Amino acid sequence: MPKASAKDTTTTTAARAATPAVPPSRLRLFRLIALILPIVLILLLEGVLHLFHYGYDTSVFINAPGNKDWLIFNPDASKRYFTDEGMATTGNREPFRKTKEPGTLRIFVLGESTTIGYPYFHNGSFHRWLQYRLMCNNPGKRIEIINVSLTAVNSYTVLGFAREVAKQQPDAVLIYTGHNEYYGALGVGSTDRLGGTPWLVDTLLWLRQWRFIQLLTRVYRAMMHLFSSGPPMTGRTRMELMVADQQITYGSALYTLGIQQFSTNMDKTLALFHQEGIPVFLSNLVSNLKDQPPFSSTTTKGPDSTTAGYNFTLANQAWQHGDYGTAKQDYTLAKDMDALRFRAPEALSDIIEKLCRKYSDNTHLVDTRAAFDSASAHGIIGNSLMLEHVHPNLMGYALLSDAFYQALQQYSIIPPAAKNDLTLQQLIAEMPITRVDSLSGAYKIDNLKNNWPFNVSGRDGGPPSRQAYHLTTEESDLAYAVAFEHLPWEDAMRQLYDYYSKTDDWARAAAVMEALCLEHPTEAGFYEKTAMLYGKLNEREKAIRYFRLAFDREPSFDKARYLFVLCLQTDQPAAAMPYLDYAIANNTTGINLRSVRVATLGVIGLERELSGDSANSTIRDSIANTYDRMGNHPAALKYRESIQKK
Repeated sequence: MPKASAKDTTTTTAARAATPAVPPSRLRLFRLIALILPIVLILLLEGVLHLFHYGYDTSVFINAPGNKDWLIFNPDASKRYFTDEGMATTGNREPFRKTKEPGTLRIFVLGESTTIGYPYFHNGSFHRWLQYRLMCNNPGKRIEIINVSLTAVNSYTVLGFAREVAKQQPDAVLIYTGHNEYYGALGVGSTDRLGGTPWLVDTLLWLRQWRFIQLLTRVYRAMMHLFSSGPPMTGRTRMELMVADQQITYGSALYTLGIQQFSTNMDKTLALFHQEGIPVFLSNLVSNLKDQPPFSSTTTKGPDSTTAGYNFTLANQAWQHGDYGTAKQDYTLAKDMDALRFRAPEALSDIIEKLCRKYSDNTHLVDTRAAFDSASAHGIIGNSLMLEHVHPNLMGYALLSDAFYQALQQYSIIPPAAKNDLTLQQLIAEMPITRVDSLSGAYKIDNLKNNWPFNVSGRDGGPPSRQAYHLTTEESDLAYAVAFEHLPWEDAMRQLYDYYSKTDDWARAAAVMEALCLEHPTEAGFYEKTAMLYGKLNEREKAIRYFRLAFDREPSFDKARYLFVLCLQTDQPAAAMPYLDYAIANNTTGINLRSVRVATLGVIGLERELSGDSANSTIRDSIANTYDRMGNHPAALKYRESIQKK
């Protein structure tokens, strides 16, 4: 290669010298533009995606459809916790006012599948038992119970949702969580895990709020599905699809990481509520000890190595010999050593108790375990209260609700027990859970147990056929449709109501309407229809309860008239007065109600006299005569019979 001549070198040097140097200020500008431009492009893309309604809002609460004064739980809220949006779960949609009305008791519920009421959902869940009892025992009190629990999640959603719950002026927050800690979304043993690194999880959850990240995630998932060579997803339950590590040995690094994950998230959750001064009721955990053998029995490391299965056998032997204390210890150890971690280890309940002590100013332990132990044979929880490994049956959910109810009373969130309050046994007898609810739950559990990891029948795949269940009643037919054929629960309730109406089974028809009232607590029409049915059944107290609830939501002359008439028929003149006054003020019928008001005030005065002289038959006779002149013969008869007894 020939050497460059001196002339060429001189020319090049001159050219370089002629090129002006870029000023440092301009270099800084170029670098700033290079830094800002990608951000601007990302924001522009985000705006375009918003404009075309691509993706989803990850807020916990959104405006209720058709009414911007109310909020509901966002059905898309869980998607930020699942890498595969198709696996994301949805929860209840219980409306509550954006602006909390004075005198309202507002309670939020946080947790996972047990907390949302699996497999019954709706009125089988513990918060609906609680809602019904509070409604019955606190007439005239506006009660809002908003359950933001989900299936297949864990303490990450509890923490994430708590941040928005705290902004909604709750009077109390109820929490039951822990069983999904390993395999729930983002759990250390789940298919959605991120290595148990809190800062990485927090960063991901923040990023998933952005629509362009949602777009990238969908593209990534589509490519993964396209090139995947793993086992097919169809025919496998969510329970199986969520599990990555089926062997998390007791005391292993992953086992410890799950405990740390729970402790960290729950500590942050309770610290948040503590800072806001919001009362929290945190329950310990219950699971099936006696009647659920370990799913995976793996030998632990160390000098005292043993297996979950071996301890379960020892527990059964101790039970048979009547040594129930030893049996309980061995059953508990067998559960803790079960390597397939669908039941929370005892360490999580220990953390719950420790955190309740740490934040004792506002956080209270709900001892659900003690309630379940006391209701179980020899204090060992089994199939009498549990459906399988962790989910209670209907009696179990009633007990869970009672544990929270007693705690709410103990710490004065609700009034102390009154003479006529609904007891637990009365609640169990009156709770409006239909045959469709109980049967659909039973069918779901039967199907669950016929799949991994239970495999009772060795059958994997889709649900059993209709023929397998010998569906012979309207209730069983609808229950199967709810459980397996995607019939919406509300449609099933309406069909069930029509069936009971056609067969003149008005008591069951009324229970269906009560169930719809719990599902739609703001709908005055459901309450009014329920009241009319109980009036038809001559159950006046229940008719009054539901007319009052209907009136509170949508006052009208007709409801007020029904109410003051029913109150007078049941000898409650003081309770009748507000509705009588409303009816007089809004009377468009021309009926003379002022004479009724005068007579009602007369009865109130006579009853006041009677309270100071209960043996006075003359006063009783005067009350009876007044009621007779009003045409209120049932109340008059009550006083005449009381005179005869005297």
